[in-house]
Amino acid sequence: MSYLEYNVKRMPSGIAKVMHLNWPLVVLVTAVSCIGFLMLHSVAGGSMLPWAEPQMKRFALGLALMFAIAFVPLWFWRSIAGLAYAVSVLLLLGVEFFGTIGMGARRWLELGPIRLQPSELAKITVVMALAAYYDWLDLKRTSHPLWVFLALLIVAIPTLLVLRQPDLGTALLLGLGGVLVIFLAGVSWIYFAVAILGGGGLVFAVMASRGTDWQLLKDYQYRRIDAFLDPSIDPLGAGYHISQAKIAMGSGGWAGRGYMEGTQSRLNFLPEKHTDFIFTTLAEELGFVGASSLLVLYVLIIGFCIFTVLRAATRFGALLSAGVAVTFFLYFFVNMSMVMGLLPVVGVPLPLVSYGGSAMLVLMIAFGLLQSAHVHRPRTPS
Repeated sequence: MSYLEYNVKRMPSGIAKVMHLNWPLVVLVTAVSCIGFLMLHSVAGGSMLPWAEPQMKRFALGLALMFAIAFVPLWFWRSIAGLAYAVSVLLLLGVEFFGTIGMGARRWLELGPIRLQPSELAKITVVMALAAYYDWLDLKRTSHPLWVFLALLIVAIPTLLVLRQPDLGTALLLGLGGVLVIFLAGVSWIYFAVAILGGGGLVFAVMASRGTDWQLLKDYQYRRIDAFLDPSIDPLGAGYHISQAKIAMGSGGWAGRGYMEGTQSRLNFLPEKHTDFIFTTLAEELGFVGASSLLVLYVLIIGFCIFTVLRAATRFGALLSAGVAVTFFLYFFVNMSMVMGLLPVVGVPLPLVSYGGSAMLVLMIAFGLLQSAHVHRPRTPS
């Protein structure tokens, strides 16, 4: 069913929308964010500044945005999906020419008092654009090469712009998230089999290009790959992050050293302890029990997202909700795998826990869109 066929007469209105919110999801998102506040308080040595207090304010703003977005009918978000995508691409182009450089990359835009990372916004606008595209497209054309190419183009444009910043981690999340939405839309598996083979060839090309005039990655990215394969080859350089992260997690044991008692973070051995590597601080201080509890909360969030997907009344609502679930899953899967040495270090924050305004607000907006699909689905009158 497309959004034009939506049964408006059976949609909730007024105070009923509040009752129809997915409240378990709200509680879970708040619980994970509170864990983040505690860990940011810990890595700052027991101070609310410089990280915990600003993060709490951003969460409060994000929560308000989530509720506001949830109460807007889903057809409205479908109607502006293309515009939102175009704006995010323009912002990425703005980064290319006017962006602020930080940590060796040009990733941010200074918009007055606001510092925005457009690549974070692109993660959700790509999902919106793909959901609207496949809601518009006839089911019989889903696997036609032309329409598959156009869907891939929607994903490729922002992905390539992010890769130029350079931001390999976000580019990978953007590309993989978009491809998974295309898969969920029902595109033939043959395309994905070919893509997997092509991906293998790309990996070979990336490694073969090292040291040549057509080198495909930056030198520091190759060093990260080397450190991933064998951290001991450069324990004080490229392998330092992984080595210290493993020490921190291993020292946490079953129950952890205790809140604010982690030596690796308090003695500043852990790199980026408030952003990409905050999970290692949690594992050191709260141990296996604390780390596993956070993972359980993440899995429960995914479960409630899937519930919304299964109950969605439109193709747009189902694909949008699935895209939000996929994006959220990729966030925590890649981050946790990265700090445990299962994937190369690519600079991906831990969702709702790592410090970062753009990532927090974009995730809350994404959950607001999912809530809109949940609130505005037709219901049988009781």
